[in-house]
Amino acid sequence: MFDGFKLEFIDVGDVTLRVRHGGHGPALLLLHGHPRTHATWHRVAKLLDKRFAVVCPDLRGYGQSTKPAPQPDHA
Repeated sequence: MFDGFKLEFIDVGDVTLRVRHGGHGPALLLLHGHPRTHATWHRVAKLLDKRFAVVCPDLRGYGQSTKPAPQPDHA
């Protein structure tokens, strides 16, 4: 699954995102829906990686991405 793609954990401030990326060309961001993870795109990503730099993150709070700490006022 995701042959040739790199797996990274990227700190983006209040969360750390699990991201798979690979390919060459203009960036193409593939976002999953609820309640899935980046793995939703495993078949599609390989078809696109010859023309695009494909980026497949787990959205915050999903898969192995973290979520922000809760706030006292639930904001």
